[in-house]
Amino acid sequence: LSNMDNKLDIYRRELVDVQGVPLFWSIAEEWSQVESFESRPDDLLIATYPKSGTTWVSEIVDLIYNNGDAEKCKRDAIYNRVPFMELIVPGMENGIEDLKKMQSPRLVKTHLPVQLLPSSFWKNNCKMVYVARNAKDVAVSYFYFYQMAKLHPEPGTWEEFLGKFMTGKVAFGSWYDHVKGWWEKRKDYRILYLFYEDMKENPKREIQKLLKFLDKNLPEETVNKIIYHSSFDVMKQNPCANYTTVPSFDMDHSVSPFMRKGISGDWKNKFTVAQNEKFEEDYEKKMKGSSLQFRSEI
Repeated sequence: LSNMDNKLDIYRRELVDVQGVPLFWSIAEEWSQVESFESRPDDLLIATYPKSGTTWVSEIVDLIYNNGDAEKCKRDAIYNRVPFMELIVPGMENGIEDLKKMQSPRLVKTHLPVQLLPSSFWKNNCKMVYVARNAKDVAVSYFYFYQMAKLHPEPGTWEEFLGKFMTGKVAFGSWYDHVKGWWEKRKDYRILYLFYEDMKENPKREIQKLLKFLDKNLPEETVNKIIYHSSFDVMKQNPCANYTTVPSFDMDHSVSPFMRKGISGDWKNKFTVAQNEKFEEDYEKKMKGSSLQFRSEI
């Protein structure tokens, strides 16, 4: 088999359930590697449901760790500075192996729902930052991401994809379970729970929360520098942050750029009135009894 044939056969495959959560087939096959991942006590875990500001908060935290030195943060692409722990694709990437080679303190990215996180993170009482974004914007962003990132199955039409999203039949499972699961867990562990909409509205305030959580003191001018270098427009132009360094057979930016709009409320350009009504009704049921509150626009 030529290399290209191999590449074709890893893409657009159906998701595989791991303990009831749909994941990429390659993660499911190597699940034992993920499960037995050894965290270190000084690891910082960045956990999100996909398309919720993962890359954004990763860039902010890396800037904090490097005292606002933007040049240092251009030492490598964001996915190498903050490896995606559970992402394993045979012959292409292995987040677990990448992390093993990294010096401490490590930044670790995960999209796993709380119940699938390797137990060593709880055992080591690692600090964790969780970012949540409103469901409607996530659904739209995820739809475009499915189109361009070919490890996902075909998304189908927007209507079809929205149905899958609502029933949790997408990679990393149900958004509703994900945000609620991590929200509950924050009561017992060192988890800073942030909201994408709050970060958009007032990045300075949210970065201050991060600094406090990480026991870091930075002068005001450094904080302002971090705000500037982590802004959407600057990150979108930064090859170390915008994923354009990923080969196009893997992520096709001509279909949709990885960093598409980075705004709140874009769902209004995609949802029909009927879809929105149906979504809202279903949302009420699924989020009933949770103290979590989201804003679908700012």
